[in-house]
Amino acid sequence: MKSTTLFVGTYTDTSSEGIYSYQFDLNTGALSSRRMVAALTSPSFVKISPDKNYLYAVQESDTYDSLSGGVSAFRIKEKGLDLINTKASRGAHPCHIGISSDGRTLAVSNYSGGNFTVFSIAANGSLVDSGQLISHKKLDTTKTSHVHSAVFNDSLLFIADLGLDQIRMYKNDNNSYISFEKGSIDLNSGDGPRHFTFSRKGDFLYVINEHSSTISVFHKDESGIFVKTASKSTLRPNFKGESFCADVHLSSDGKFLYGSNRGENTIVVFEVNQNTGGIKYLQSTDVKGDWPRNFSIDPSGKFVLVANQKSNNITVFSRNIETGFLKFMHEVQLPRPVCLEFL
Repeated sequence: MKSTTLFVGTYTDTSSEGIYSYQFDLNTGALSSRRMVAALTSPSFVKISPDKNYLYAVQESDTYDSLSGGVSAFRIKEKGLDLINTKASRGAHPCHIGISSDGRTLAVSNYSGGNFTVFSIAANGSLVDSGQLISHKKLDTTKTSHVHSAVFNDSLLFIADLGLDQIRMYKNDNNSYISFEKGSIDLNSGDGPRHFTFSRKGDFLYVINEHSSTISVFHKDESGIFVKTASKSTLRPNFKGESFCADVHLSSDGKFLYGSNRGENTIVVFEVNQNTGGIKYLQSTDVKGDWPRNFSIDPSGKFVLVANQKSNNITVFSRNIETGFLKFMHEVQLPRPVCLEFL
């Protein structure tokens, strides 16, 4: 495979119109053939189904349907996207989508709504009915819930709540999700867990914390409880000023962990100990832009692409597969890019 398609979600509060696509050269890292493939209100997060036939996108607003945002299903075509259907997300400002490994269930996180909605996905890729709504608002009366991301893993649904400083766990019970008996994974008060990723075997969990600019490392013990083993700063020691973490990804071989810092405007690189799951700082790379939100490692593993929201550009870095280090290559201009998803 010489090239692949990159889909880009954007905010449409300036000149962007929705979801864009590029052709990405897997040998040179070049982006070309930009197209606007779906007009949509602030599709700030896009997610492709496991079978690569469908793409799902949030509409991050509170005006789609009775103070709610929306979530749209598209069929991926050779020349773009065909809209299948759209459902209300049932909460304000949806910001993330998780899809089960079999492609039959979708969870959308509603940041301002303090809740998430679980939809069934039909055989034709459409979203079914109105979904199951689960609210976090009553879990803690001293904090304000901000549900930020959802990941299906090991038959469970994990939900990061940035406002409650928790990752909640849910299990499927007769096609309805209920709280898992082991409860929640607790972060330090004020950490603000935003995104997270699991090791390939699922025995280690890495959580990037927006407010404390840290990555927390958890190990799953023999009883299935995630125990915190470390917390590492994502910022350079000499950095002064405000910064807020955004995204986190492991390399496909599990050897390197990457995180984005909005404010310091860097991608931080850690080496992962394959036995203990511990992480060691390697590098901080300037993103050549402002406010790096989502970033993505390309399918070849040789490149990292960063969506810089405020500077209206996508920057491309080469990635040394052996050392994990990043090196800036080039950039393209695009209004308000915030999410990158490779086909």
